[in-house]
Amino acid sequence: MSRRAAIATGHELTTEAAELILREGGNAFDAVLGAYFAACVAEPVLSALMGGGFLMAHPQQGKPRLYDFFAQTPRSKEVQGELDFRPVLVDFGSVQQEFHIGLGSVAAPGCMPGVTAIHCDLCSMPLREIVQPAIDAARSGVRINPLQAYLFQIIAPIFLDTAAARAIYASHAESSTIIQADEVLRLPELADTLELLGHEGSDLLIRGEIARLAAEQCRSTGGYLDYDDFTGYEVKLRSPLELDYRSARIWTNPPPCSGGLLMAFGLDLLQQQVASTGWGDRQALLTLAAVLRGTASARIESRISDEAPRVDPQKLLSPVLLQHYREELSDVVKSFAGTTHFSVIDSKGNAAAMTVSNGEGCGSIVPGTGIMLNNMLGEEDLNPCGFHTWPTGQRMSSMMSPTLIQMADGCCCAIGSGGSNRIRTTLLQVIRNLVDYPLSLKEVVRAPRLHLDEDILFIEGGFDPDALQVLCQYYPQHRLFEGRNLFFGGAHCVRSGPAGVEAFGDPRRGGSARVM
Repeated sequence: MSRRAAIATGHELTTEAAELILREGGNAFDAVLGAYFAACVAEPVLSALMGGGFLMAHPQQGKPRLYDFFAQTPRSKEVQGELDFRPVLVDFGSVQQEFHIGLGSVAAPGCMPGVTAIHCDLCSMPLREIVQPAIDAARSGVRINPLQAYLFQIIAPIFLDTAAARAIYASHAESSTIIQADEVLRLPELADTLELLGHEGSDLLIRGEIARLAAEQCRSTGGYLDYDDFTGYEVKLRSPLELDYRSARIWTNPPPCSGGLLMAFGLDLLQQQVASTGWGDRQALLTLAAVLRGTASARIESRISDEAPRVDPQKLLSPVLLQHYREELSDVVKSFAGTTHFSVIDSKGNAAAMTVSNGEGCGSIVPGTGIMLNNMLGEEDLNPCGFHTWPTGQRMSSMMSPTLIQMADGCCCAIGSGGSNRIRTTLLQVIRNLVDYPLSLKEVVRAPRLHLDEDILFIEGGFDPDALQVLCQYYPQHRLFEGRNLFFGGAHCVRSGPAGVEAFGDPRRGGSARVM
């Protein structure tokens, strides 16, 4: 069967943008950038022009490479006047979480430098054509689907924090509430910005007028960033963290990001266990939960979160540390963050896995542009040593781990997920399902998941009741979810092989997919 193309994203409009670009002759990298721009319109809680992210790229001719364009700490801690950094309480229903917003929470954004590097190195279409589907959507409007409405409801205090944000994201019916499901979100200022970007290039947001506007807004209103933070940002082209899991070769995000490294540690532990246990049975569940606990403990023991900018992979993957947790695992077995992902494989064999984030947004809009700035300096997950303790001018760490997999049978998979600190556990379980069990891509992604955090085991609905009962006895501190939940990430996956292609977008996070 001839090779075809496959796309998986977190929104139908995002998928449509990538599909249109492929149909017009673009490659996987054109399509993944088109998906990103469309997500800034259709998934504004999760994606924005001044956020950060990563692309794992595998050109048909060449080796996998990782483009790191994640957020960077400011070059100076000096602030003019009072720091604009304040807490907001976000309501997830059963639990509340405190985030910090304001212009003092904005880190140096990397998305536009990332677009520049990716477009220069890998793309085949003019930028104005890549961005056009997003422009059209921003002008005509996007009808808010139930998932986006739910996300807006969660972060309403942030997206209603300033008059400029309220003018864009408030409900048409009641200006004091956030936009609701089935309302149409129109973004004329963002459309104008995207149109300018298409004609003038992404330098507009790096050294041009919009970069100057954003820098002036931050410096004059309690933020850390200045113009040099925008102009001095450099994309890092990194060699992926490469590992084998059973018969599969995996490429994922290397340090200074910790997500790929922790996933590699967990897969190494799993690799020592027999793969023949049935999916979701008692043995498989106990093994998986023990691996999650071992990985969390090893993260603390290796102090990986305290030394993120200088992480040595050998520290976590040392034979001594691995053997300790293998033995512990053997004993056990016997006894919302704002992130979205796009996966694309084209008919030529190019593969792209791109994950982006704007944090939750800082609440402030760059005047006249429709762009909400990020709040990466206000995310506890990204600041494990405490707020305002960051070293200046350094890349921030992240759990985002866009990943490529080469299977023994010739299949190539591109995967990634949103979900903050659940990303590593989501991807570990998806990779295990892909490699260890004869499942379709739909079954791989839809399978229920576990996550362990601070000794509490979070359990998604759908596991075998008998196996679940045993698991809960081993982990008395647990929380059960009735069904599938976005808490457990959103793994958007594509797979290409001798028999053709598959694509599946995770329904937990609005998944949309297309095979061409």
